[in-house]
Amino acid sequence: MNTVDGYHKSSYSGESGHCVEVAEGPRTRVRDTRNRTLGHLEFEASEWAVLLSALTR
Repeated sequence: MNTVDGYHKSSYSGESGHCVEVAEGPRTRVRDTRNRTLGHLEFEASEWAVLLSALTR
């Protein structure tokens, strides 16, 4: 599901609301779903790809 500002939640998150949202692009942004107003972390797309690859191993 996409939100207005390009963020989406993982399909693994369910409806609990305890998750992160990601907006992928040249710079990937990650934020806490429950605390959106506190800002986000930002990564280069290549850094994000390396992280996801490491997590899926």
